[in-house]
Amino acid sequence: MSEGPTLRQLRYFLRAVETGSFSAAAAAEYVAQPSLSDQIRRLERNIGSQLFTRTNRRLQLTDVGKLIVPLAENTVRSADDLAAAARAARTLAGGEVSFGTFSSAHRYLLAPLITEFRALHPHVRVRILGLNSSEVADSVRTGALEAGLVQLPVDDQNLTVSKPVLIDEVVFVTADPARAVTPKTITDLSECTLILSEAHWSSDDPLRRGLAERAADAGVQIEPAVEVEFQSGALELAAHGAGDTLASHFIVRSYDGANRVNWVSLDPRYEERFAFITRAGGGISPATRRFMQLAARHMAALNKHSLAANNPAEAPSSLTSLLD
Repeated sequence: MSEGPTLRQLRYFLRAVETGSFSAAAAAEYVAQPSLSDQIRRLERNIGSQLFTRTNRRLQLTDVGKLIVPLAENTVRSADDLAAAARAARTLAGGEVSFGTFSSAHRYLLAPLITEFRALHPHVRVRILGLNSSEVADSVRTGALEAGLVQLPVDDQNLTVSKPVLIDEVVFVTADPARAVTPKTITDLSECTLILSEAHWSSDDPLRRGLAERAADAGVQIEPAVEVEFQSGALELAAHGAGDTLASHFIVRSYDGANRVNWVSLDPRYEERFAFITRAGGGISPATRRFMQLAARHMAALNKHSLAANNPAEAPSSLTSLLD
């Protein structure tokens, strides 16, 4: 069984077509003429047909030779394009970031992160999907996304999960300053008119599950009076006095109407931990890897100013273990 044509054979063939002689083709390719002639003979054997009619003056293409010229050109061009794309991605002169986050990350993380990344690597496309953490995990698991930042805990089947790279705190938010004097227990929450976000993902939302566990331990029930999709919507309703809500401190701090609401910690404190995920055994492109490195630095800065700063995230070691 004959082997298929090689790229080198096709390149030599096209060069011979271009120059009209093996000697000129060999000079253009910086190889000895016998080597080039031998590769073209192998190409003819591989495809089972003669490609040139050899004359004393100039090489003439056979009918088969004429037929394969455009095919050889397309094959060589595709190989060159593949190598150029890989080189561009490797040097960050091109390529694409493929990354997923929880939907509220744009409120305090993504704008400065993407701005810096684009300033450093203007030719790299950035594709960020802001989804619920469970959907990000599913997208990374299936390969639709290369990596993501998710809230823990998450279903880690077929995923590599880093140690926490960001720690936030859930706080009680209300328009009434008198209701934000002391930390709120789960019993206090059961007596509030609660507005909760993540309506679509309620059964998969880590906060909802955590509240349910605390409520079960205390023998009370947490039933939201209003459910909306986004924390920003819940905050706006709380600012209008429609009820009280729970939100991440980073979200409250970046909320445009922060001066219209008051907030206090839960009792006991409720921390949210976020980690990078990648597909187990899967690779990370240079562009996405670089994006994650910058993201880790931005989150380290956020951790320093967080209400949870007394429990700093292990960003350096976790990032190293995930990206090595």
